[in-house]
Amino acid sequence: MVAFAGAGVAGKVVVVTGGGTGIGAAVTERFRAEGAQVVIVGRRRAPLEAVAAETGAVPMIADAADASAARSVVADVLERFGRLDVLVANAGGHGFAPVGETDDIGWETALRANLTTAFTMARECLPALMEAKGQIVVISSLAGLFAGPSVAGYTVGKHALIGLTKTLARDYGRSGVRVNAVCPGWVQTPMADNEMDEFAEHAGLASREDAYATVTGDVPLGRPAQPAEIASIVRFLGSAESSYMTGAVLVADGGAHIVDVPTIAFDHAGM
Repeated sequence: MVAFAGAGVAGKVVVVTGGGTGIGAAVTERFRAEGAQVVIVGRRRAPLEAVAAETGAVPMIADAADASAARSVVADVLERFGRLDVLVANAGGHGFAPVGETDDIGWETALRANLTTAFTMARECLPALMEAKGQIVVISSLAGLFAGPSVAGYTVGKHALIGLTKTLARDYGRSGVRVNAVCPGWVQTPMADNEMDEFAEHAGLASREDAYATVTGDVPLGRPAQPAEIASIVRFLGSAESSYMTGAVLVADGGAHIVDVPTIAFDHAGM
């Protein structure tokens, strides 16, 4: 019989990349609210310090894709807390163009932001995570399962994160490290807000809210997620409550992935 005493996250030491905004900030808030120690990593000082002031997390200014910086983060975490239990690989962005309009720098930037950040931080955290029998939670995207228009670098990077999740889970499960991925759909974050503003302008919509309503109009739940909803899933995967899960890909998209695209026209026709 499995005992779930201590299945919460109180006392765990958690590193969150891209912790200054959106999903990363919400994950930080959730873990801190339940008594975890959280280190938030990112390149921009202002948003990290704002989240730190609000939650009591420890900000560390670093590029998660840089091996030397990632090693320094892990060393600082171990010096400060003596352990590392959970890595939330959340950093991402870039790559919003089709292949024919993506130059070499744009391609490298997209893969660095969406894939190399997770790979590098995972590699540098693995020794501490093996010692703690810890968890890695990789934040991919619905773009890791399907292709949207004109987002080549982002789509490829997010697809690759699922491969990274599976190979980490396969190779390090025997060492006690569990690795799972989350694929959110539209989430109401600052990055998505910017996309909605641009979409509203191009589509002649009156507001950001109209844009969100339009892009989620064929989603069964009919709305975007709030960052806290994704944070709840991350918290579950970063706790012993998910103790027999590894290599899993959890989709949190309001049901978008179950929709048969060719039948949407029937809904629009009122059939």
